[in-house]
Amino acid sequence: MPLGQDVQTFRVFVATWNVGGKSPHSGLNLNDILHADQSDIYILGFQEIVPLNAGNVLVVEDNEPAAKWLALINQSLNKSYEVALRPLNPVASPGGSLFFSKYSLKKLSKTFRTESRRRLKTCNCTPDVERKQRKDFCFRYQQSHISKDDISLEEDYDVPNGIDIAKFSIPSSTNHKNYSLIASKQMVGIFLTVWVRKELVQHIGHLRISYFCRGIMGLGNKGCISLSMLFHQTSFCLVCCHLASGEKEGDELRRNMDVIEILKNTQFPKICKSAHSRVPDKIVEHDRVIWLGDLNYRIALSYSDTRKLLEENAWDALLNKDQLRIEREAGRVFKGWKEGKIYFAPTYKYSYNSDTYAGETKNSEKKRRTPAWCDRILWHGTGIRQLSYIRRESRFSDHRPVCATFLVDVVVSGGLKKGSAGSQMKVGIHYDIDSFNCPSEDSSIFLIFNIAFTLSRSCTFPHGQENPGYNPANGC
Repeated sequence: MPLGQDVQTFRVFVATWNVGGKSPHSGLNLNDILHADQSDIYILGFQEIVPLNAGNVLVVEDNEPAAKWLALINQSLNKSYEVALRPLNPVASPGGSLFFSKYSLKKLSKTFRTESRRRLKTCNCTPDVERKQRKDFCFRYQQSHISKDDISLEEDYDVPNGIDIAKFSIPSSTNHKNYSLIASKQMVGIFLTVWVRKELVQHIGHLRISYFCRGIMGLGNKGCISLSMLFHQTSFCLVCCHLASGEKEGDELRRNMDVIEILKNTQFPKICKSAHSRVPDKIVEHDRVIWLGDLNYRIALSYSDTRKLLEENAWDALLNKDQLRIEREAGRVFKGWKEGKIYFAPTYKYSYNSDTYAGETKNSEKKRRTPAWCDRILWHGTGIRQLSYIRRESRFSDHRPVCATFLVDVVVSGGLKKGSAGSQMKVGIHYDIDSFNCPSEDSSIFLIFNIAFTLSRSCTFPHGQENPGYNPANGC
């Protein structure tokens, strides 16, 4: 640790789940997956929250499942089961018919935040920095990157958009919340949401979102959502992806290309003109990077050979044929990245509401796929120590959710040069845009809200502390 730096360790929980295009029901319990109140930050990524059909890809993005997932996550993290959302009274439409006004995703997201609405800002630096360093202070980003809808976000947050979450619980007050929603973003079927302990919100700043579309004509049925932020004085990047599918020979090269293009073309908007700014523009420039998602890498064996090794619990033989492992060891993808040891069974593809892989029964033969570890979590950078890497058991989807817990070192003081954006910044809260049309591959959208706080105590964990309940031997 460099001289003069104050470093604290925080516990970070990461989960990825391909939910197979199914919208969650109100009885779905996420407690067994999230293990609430054990971590400081929760990073949750979903794939296929809507069916990847032409309507969702080409026409209008369906936000209702995203709203339901947010409500369920809030139930688990903040134990808000006792307060139900009341159905709204019917109102007359312009044509004279009756319909039920329903909560928008924008309003629901606002409900799960700790702070009330704030005036839109595109820079986090304090007025004092601006006055003292007029040549180097953060500047207002070009207006072309911020639409009218973004600027008027506070005024239209309750516009109906067809989302009915009457059966899902939301808090009546933020006073008893343990966790606050920091960001939630959807791109077609990909959905990334980040929650932090309420007392840590004030230390989150320079929050930016970038989208990268892949898949059919680059329209976003595949691709990623990337989030950049400063936590205290350490930069974080979170990447939630869904890569190219297929188990034919050579399909792994398409997945490699997805990763290469994401790393090459993802660009976060420049917030600061300061010559000493440490706010990164590219994914791997961040101090800590976590990549999660349905990477879709398969096992390079036939279905029958894979099933035989599964029955023998021959994990090492299967892992030796794992495409992601092969491609990484060959240096063709994720060079310099790390992944924890896998001690769990392949997470794809299961028959719905079943513990058997698709293809094991006559009714599922048409949907048969070679079992594979499609769902993965990797990281890049120093100061990250993985405590656990496991899968959870839920029959909701044809994938099993995969979870990881990390201890992450964060510089809380003395980490930035004098005059840098982060060293004298006010923290920011990121508010969501409901409607989204996938931008070009080299563009991105960001919103920053300026909120002034005084620094307060952070929840920390001792260096090297491990989860006493984790046993790799029974991880699956």
